[in-house]
Amino acid sequence: MNTMPDCTVIPVLRYPDVAQAIQWLCDTFGFKERWRIADHRAQLEYDGGVVVVAELTGKNTGNDHSVLLRVKDVHAHCEHARAKGAEILQEPTDHFYGERQYAAKDIGGHSWTFSQTIKILSPEDWGATSNNL
Repeated sequence: MNTMPDCTVIPVLRYPDVAQAIQWLCDTFGFKERWRIADHRAQLEYDGGVVVVAELTGKNTGNDHSVLLRVKDVHAHCEHARAKGAEILQEPTDHFYGERQYAAKDIGGHSWTFSQTIKILSPEDWGATSNNL
């Protein structure tokens, strides 16, 4: 199983208690856990769709949700968004889990992360645990 699923749009929902949220979403809505990082982040799957459950902390209390969008070229996408007036919150950055990402804010103040796979890794390759769906 790869870290990133095949779907293009991935909502990120923040909760004060990630383990409780995972259990509730799985039991109540029928999600299945794909992978988990300690007690602060997990990816859940439902019929080919994915949602990320992340920890709600003091630094993101005003931001209890965001959207992750998979793109083919993060650098080109970032430059296009910047040229069109998007507020870039984080420049394109390579991450240990095999993704290159940048973050931006839209005209409504919503946070977006744009992600390009640069290395296909399993969750175990970077320290997460998976349920091998």
